[in-house]
Amino acid sequence: MKLPDSAAEWFHGLVEQLRQRDKKPRIVFPEGDDPRVRDACERLGKDGLIDPILITKDTDCADPRYCRHYFNRRKAKGVTEAQAAEIARRPLYASALMVAVGDAHGFVGGAANTTAETVRAALHAIGTAPGVHIVSSCFVMATQARSLGHNGMLVFADCAIVVEPSGSELAEIAIATAGTTQALLNTEPRVALLSFSTKGSADHRPDLSIDGELQADAALIPAIGDSKAPGSPVAGHANTLIFPNLSAGNIGYKLVERLGGAMALGPFLQGLAKPANDLSRGCSADDIYGSAVITALQSLHAPV
Repeated sequence: MKLPDSAAEWFHGLVEQLRQRDKKPRIVFPEGDDPRVRDACERLGKDGLIDPILITKDTDCADPRYCRHYFNRRKAKGVTEAQAAEIARRPLYASALMVAVGDAHGFVGGAANTTAETVRAALHAIGTAPGVHIVSSCFVMATQARSLGHNGMLVFADCAIVVEPSGSELAEIAIATAGTTQALLNTEPRVALLSFSTKGSADHRPDLSIDGELQADAALIPAIGDSKAPGSPVAGHANTLIFPNLSAGNIGYKLVERLGGAMALGPFLQGLAKPANDLSRGCSADDIYGSAVITALQSLHAPV
């Protein structure tokens, strides 16, 4: 499939942001023996975008700080010091712990581990951001229609992690996704809750342009938005779509991708205290390269 112009321009902009930085983000890869990971990291380093850290089967991950950090986070769950020492040596957990203690700015895993394993390591080692109770995911959708979203770019959530979010969880997902839109698309988030609350009652963050309940056409098309939701700051101009549950989100992004000729980039994790992202086990070196760029950009916007 031809890369949409919107995606090419957007990704070029992200690369230029990283290239202009004197100090490159340190991104750790727990599957450093994988040839796809090695290929991507070689290119990322050569292009001057990140400082890659590869964890391989020969890497000594026995750092007392990692063990101590993991034990302190998990002792309330019954984890002993001996168990923490063993878990902290595992490449997946050692990589996440490197991020947690500040030895790396971000983490990209999943080329050889399942999503469940990768997300669990990030959640147990890094944890959620202050005030956040749920980790969610989003896709960046690059469409062929430059009139939609932000020059053809939109962010969809949650399409991969939270199966049946409650009302409060949807609110958290909306706020987290607004932050992702701001960080990755570099534009004001205009958030449409496609099914959540009575029209106009989604007043969780007064500093955000957020509205719901909006039908998808009213969220995206100005003429329909003006007709169905007159006066809404979001209707007809949404660049961030929040779906009511995982089924709707997953179906929605795949329909836009397959029938609409869009490109789906992700999923990217959000809600963590520091950046970590999951890969598909069928990923290519290009996929890993792209995920590392996104992770590096997320690290620039992560809370200190």
